[in-house]
Amino acid sequence: MKFKIRVLLIFLISSYFSYSQEGIPVYSDYLSDNYYLIHPSMAGAANCAKIRLTARKQWFGQEDAPTLQTLSFNGRVGERSGAGIIVFNDKNGYHSQKGVKLTYAHHIMFSRDEIDLNQLSFGISGGLIQSQLDETKFGGTFDPIVFGSIQKDSYFNMDIGASYNFMDFYAHATVQGLLETRRELYTEYESDNLRKFLLSVGYVFGKNNSITWEPSILFQYFDKTKEKTLDLNIKAYKSMDFGSLWAALSYRRGFDGAQYLAGNNGVASQKLQFFTPIVGVNFKNFMFAYTYSQVMGDVKFDTGGYHQITLGINLFCRKERYDCNCPAVN
Repeated sequence: MKFKIRVLLIFLISSYFSYSQEGIPVYSDYLSDNYYLIHPSMAGAANCAKIRLTARKQWFGQEDAPTLQTLSFNGRVGERSGAGIIVFNDKNGYHSQKGVKLTYAHHIMFSRDEIDLNQLSFGISGGLIQSQLDETKFGGTFDPIVFGSIQKDSYFNMDIGASYNFMDFYAHATVQGLLETRRELYTEYESDNLRKFLLSVGYVFGKNNSITWEPSILFQYFDKTKEKTLDLNIKAYKSMDFGSLWAALSYRRGFDGAQYLAGNNGVASQKLQFFTPIVGVNFKNFMFAYTYSQVMGDVKFDTGGYHQITLGINLFCRKERYDCNCPAVN
């Protein structure tokens, strides 16, 4: 009985990062100069078009461990518009999902000239996602709800958001999974409420040609389950002749926990928490980053961490950069 309770706890506290969430799971990808991945209003907000490729692998050595790959492109269209596209492949054991999102954003500049940054942005994304459940390897005794084949179901959903970039300050707010969507893959066990609310705020301190610091937060709220998490982040940038070196540290903490039997100590409680260090380099118009996440707590599925590689390239950059410490848009 104690073993079963511990296994249940593992799945509860791992749910934010170990199972295939509907849509693109929110990890720490956005800290690798990839805010467009979670905020549609950032499509075309920067002075360069951006291509970002990410590959994530959890629990090396575990068969069918979660993996995620994303490829995104976004850039300016005309003076006040932006557009983008995201394709992704997310797999976790027998469950997987593939999808594509198309984004349109509108940007309103309040600046007195082209290098002062004072921009309000609105974005909307429409996405088509296919969920898949592979029952061919289930085996075991006969079960009337197991068909023994690959079950598939597709659905459409939307994200909306707004961003405000003012010199060294930025704020983003996004609603993901805006529409209530009924899917048939898991029948009555699925909810049609996929809404998730995201709020990001950050500020960059320092002067050009020296080390600059960027503290930020990301708050997530799941509408159906009322679960909440908070990311506390700090990034540091060092300007170099070829571009820049940078590093980040993120701490994610869940507000909701699960209880379990802790031997002779009775009932204990554990909340989701993990640390994520990131290192990266910008070489001219190219970007490379490595991300590692480590779960904290007495009860966890595996002692191994989660690894991610991000590759990027900036294209069609304006001749003049914004006169601010604003890496996400410069």
